[in-house]
Amino acid sequence: MKATKIIASRSRDRSKMLGPLIGTLSNFWAWIFLLILVAFFSISGPGFFDIFNFQSIGADMSLVLIMALGQTFVIIAGGIDLSTGYVMGLASVAASVAMTHLSPGTPLAVVVLVGLVVGVFAGLIPGLLNGILIARLRVPPFIVTLGMLGIARGAGFILSGGQPVSVNIEGLGQLGNGYLAYYLPNVGLSFFNLPQNLQGVRLRDIVGILPHPLTIMVLLVFICHWLLTQTRFGQHAYAIGGNREASLRAGISVVRHTIAVYLLSALLASIAGVLYTLRFSNGAANAGDALLLDSIAAVVIGGASLFGGEGTIVGTLIGALIIAVIQNGLVIIAVDPFWQFIVVGSVIILAVLIDQARAQVISR
Repeated sequence: MKATKIIASRSRDRSKMLGPLIGTLSNFWAWIFLLILVAFFSISGPGFFDIFNFQSIGADMSLVLIMALGQTFVIIAGGIDLSTGYVMGLASVAASVAMTHLSPGTPLAVVVLVGLVVGVFAGLIPGLLNGILIARLRVPPFIVTLGMLGIARGAGFILSGGQPVSVNIEGLGQLGNGYLAYYLPNVGLSFFNLPQNLQGVRLRDIVGILPHPLTIMVLLVFICHWLLTQTRFGQHAYAIGGNREASLRAGISVVRHTIAVYLLSALLASIAGVLYTLRFSNGAANAGDALLLDSIAAVVIGGASLFGGEGTIVGTLIGALIIAVIQNGLVIIAVDPFWQFIVVGSVIILAVLIDQARAQVISR
C-alpha cells in the first residue's frame, strides 16, 4: 500500500514537471516545425528561400486555406464537413456555365460578378441542407456531409456534362493569375495592371507583387479571425463545440447557429470554387476533390480538436502553410511528390499525439 502511494506520488511529480513543457510544446510545435521545414528546404533546395517562391506558395495554398477557414468553424462547433471539396467543384462549374452564357462583349467586372453570385448560390444549397439535417433532425455530421459529398459531386458532373467547362473570356485568366501590383525598374509601381509603354521591355524584368489569390486569401483570413475572436458568432461556436447541452441552457440558439456554421463553410468553399475558375479559366466538378483532406489536415495540424471547442484561424493558417511548404519543398529538392502524402499523414498523427498528451497532462 505504501509502495503504491510512493509510485502515485512520483507519477504526480513527474506530471507536474512535464506539464508546462508539454503545454508549451502543444501550443508552439507547429510554429517550430514550420521554421524547421523552411530552414531545411532553404538549405537543401536552391531557389526555395526566394520571395517569388514564397508568393507562389501563398497562391497555391489559397484554395486549400479558404476551404479550411470554413472547416475551422465547423470543427470548433463539434462537427465535420466532408462535402466542401465537391461543393467547391459545383460552385466552380455553376460559375463557369453562367459566365459562358453571357453575351459577347460583357464587361469583365460583370462577368466575374455574375459568376460569383451564381457559384455562391449553387454552393450554399448543399450547405443549407447540411445544416438543417444536422441541426434539426440530429443526423450525425459525418453521415450527412458524406451523403452531400455524393449529391454535390453528381450535380457538378451533370451540370458540366462530365467534362470541364472552359471559359474563353478575354482577360479572365489574367485576372485570376494577376498581381495586386507590378514593379518595373526605372518606371515604378503599377497597380492591378501591367505598366504602360512596355516596348522593348522584357516581361521577366517586371516584378509581380502579391498574387490576387493570395490577396483574397489574406483578406478572408482577417475577416474569419475577427469573426471567430471578436463576435458572439465565434464565442457561440466554441460554446456549442465544448458542451452542446450547456449552450442550450445558456440560451444559445444551437440549431440556428449550427445551420449558420455549415452555410459559412459552404460559402467559403464556393468562393474557392469561383477563384479556381478565375485562375484556370474553367470549372471542374472534381476541382476540390484533392483539397478536401488537405483542408481538414490544416485545421487539425493547427491545433483544433475534432471533438470540438478548440481551434484558431491562426492555427489553421500555420497548418496550411506547413502542408504547402512540404509540397513545394519536396518538388524543389526533386523528391518523388508521392512522398508528400506520407509526410503530411505523419504530421497529422504527430499533431493528434501531441494534443492527446496535453489532454492527459491536464486531466492529471
